[in-house]
Amino acid sequence: MQLRSIGNRSVPAIGLGCMNLSHAYGIPPSRGQAERVLQCALDLGITHFDSAALYGASKNESLVGPFLKSVREQIFLVSKGVLFMRDGKRTLDGRPDQIRRSCEESLARLQTDVIDLYYLHRLDPEVPIEESVGAVADLIKAGKVNALGLSEMSAATIRRAHAEHTISAVQSEYSLWSRNVEIGVLDACDEISAAFVAFSPLARGFLADMKINPGNFVEKDIRLAMPRFQEPHFNLNQEKLLGNYQALAQEIDCTPAQLAIAWLLQQGKNIHVIPGTTSTEHLKENWDAGQVLLPPQVIKNLDQLINQSTVSGARYSPLVQAQVGTEEFPE
Repeated sequence: MQLRSIGNRSVPAIGLGCMNLSHAYGIPPSRGQAERVLQCALDLGITHFDSAALYGASKNESLVGPFLKSVREQIFLVSKGVLFMRDGKRTLDGRPDQIRRSCEESLARLQTDVIDLYYLHRLDPEVPIEESVGAVADLIKAGKVNALGLSEMSAATIRRAHAEHTISAVQSEYSLWSRNVEIGVLDACDEISAAFVAFSPLARGFLADMKINPGNFVEKDIRLAMPRFQEPHFNLNQEKLLGNYQALAQEIDCTPAQLAIAWLLQQGKNIHVIPGTTSTEHLKENWDAGQVLLPPQVIKNLDQLINQSTVSGARYSPLVQAQVGTEEFPE
């Protein structure tokens, strides 16, 4: 597995997004199954573990941190603040006092003295980004955080934030079917020498050969509110994209999930990928994507098949999109 830099650390290019272990895609796995996934990740050689205060209303940090405590010095532990649950409601608060409070709470749940990379999970439009960044800068000076990251923010915001304090990483959704970061964010990361961390690299499972049927999604599956998993968009995407995509994977003898991850890893040397899963089998499959090298013609074919012009439906509902700063393609 190739190693790539993030902050002042070198980690495998493929990490583990831990959100799925606590919420998002229906009923989360049992604690025992979640711990089996974490142990499998360690056994494979994964060291980059991505959590957040929001995930599972903080339950994810309470799962991930204690389980990984015995190998704390060997792993790259990541969490996020600003976005969290309060009184059962999703809350956005980027005020410095709240960021400091959230970080202290995360440290306690994670059972660690320092978080290797701490993201501002979203931009709070009521608080200048410089103030939020300054709060994390203070946490870095205090030795409670090692590096600062931004999640789902625009290129302009990234540059403003970096002028206040070094931004070591930027995280956003990025996959064949979600390319918004190509408008400006990737260029901004190159400009400031920040790592880019791609979440949902398998298009929320659409590109993972999981035979997804939105009719079978259970209550609270976040995809139920995503236009691309609603009709007529889901059926159009299946008919236009999926068959030819699967044929490309078969052509180079890899799985559809591995094809999606390999494509991402070849978009830039600073790109990290953090697919999430509740299955040890899928975890191993995703990890093995690091060994897949795509020929230039395959990359060209993928780019022509799945891009912002060929995918039907918006990425998020208008309500959720309002909290995302990443640039949008014109309709």
